[in-house]
Amino acid sequence: MPQLITGIFMFAVMHFGIWWSTNAQFIDGWDKKTALTLSILMSIPITLLAFFASRYTYYAVNEKMWTVRFLAFGMSYLIFPVLTWLFLNETPFTAKTIVCTILSVLIIFVQLRY
Repeated sequence: MPQLITGIFMFAVMHFGIWWSTNAQFIDGWDKKTALTLSILMSIPITLLAFFASRYTYYAVNEKMWTVRFLAFGMSYLIFPVLTWLFLNETPFTAKTIVCTILSVLIIFVQLRY
């Protein structure tokens, strides 16, 4: 269980980093050069997080790669709407986004439960 928690936490941190490295360029007050520099600097830490999150999660879920993939996807969809709402002022409270977020939670539940 500690491996699973570590893996999921690393996926969350990874998706947080991915969001910043790709979307900082759209935040008011950030210039394009600074955002690109951030993206370049974060690329290796993000890759390492993806690598080790996959490893920890893979072994924690009895070597089921599809489970790893869906857990990573589910985490991304929980992180992205919140950060986009906070920093780009795009509401996650549309029918489409709410349904997708609920589906992501269900995907995570199914992958962990079965």
